[in-house]
Amino acid sequence: MEVYHVCRVAVAPIRKEPSDRSEIVSQLLFGDRVEVLEKTEKWCLIKTLHDNYEGWMDYKQLEKISHLQFAKEKSHAYVTPAQLNNTLIAKDGSAYYLSAGSTLPFYQDGFCYLGDEKFEVKFTPVLPDKTNFKAKVEKTAQFFENSPYLWGGRTLFGIDCSGFVQAVYKLNGLQLKRDASQQAEQGKLVDFLASAQLGDLAFFDNEDGKITHVGLMLSNDKIIHAAGKVRIDPIDDQGIYNAELGRYTHKLRIIKRFV
Repeated sequence: MEVYHVCRVAVAPIRKEPSDRSEIVSQLLFGDRVEVLEKTEKWCLIKTLHDNYEGWMDYKQLEKISHLQFAKEKSHAYVTPAQLNNTLIAKDGSAYYLSAGSTLPFYQDGFCYLGDEKFEVKFTPVLPDKTNFKAKVEKTAQFFENSPYLWGGRTLFGIDCSGFVQAVYKLNGLQLKRDASQQAEQGKLVDFLASAQLGDLAFFDNEDGKITHVGLMLSNDKIIHAAGKVRIDPIDDQGIYNAELGRYTHKLRIIKRFV
């Protein structure tokens, strides 16, 4: 079985079970690398390289690559910027419209490559760098403002809470895990909300004490997060207050710092 693959479409659903009716647990973006663990005629069980996430997807949405292409980390450094117009032109002249934070494998001199296939890059890619994280993170987060909430989503047209912070961090040179509960295990603990800074992540739990929500702190009293849509709300020691609903919607558990 061919093991190493890359996502060949702009966005592809990763499902819980091998069925078109199954719940979408995450998405692959163009250029995301995966290992195929199991394969049926249509479906394959994959594990993502960037966050070790497992799920089922349609095999037709993947392109086979060699282990050498898969493992060459420096060749997968360039990504699409936080803008709408990220267009690739395929060899046959057709266009691909990519989401922000998609990877451009083997990018060089205006072209990127999926296996042997060559694509013309019609925009200026970015090389994410965490050195100016604080200066750039707010603008990146606000690019996604008003994006609709979508369970498992990772794009401007549908994103979940952990997918949102993962995308913002990726565009600023930091790799996060996929789910809020996994992300909460990363980073350094911030003792008090009053000490929270721009770019810190706040995590929220449910009645059972399980972390189910995450947002990005804009200051120690303001947060941007995906709930219904990507929105900015006030936050205090109790949690996030939604003025539209006139109540607290998420109970604060911990704050973590990554830079």
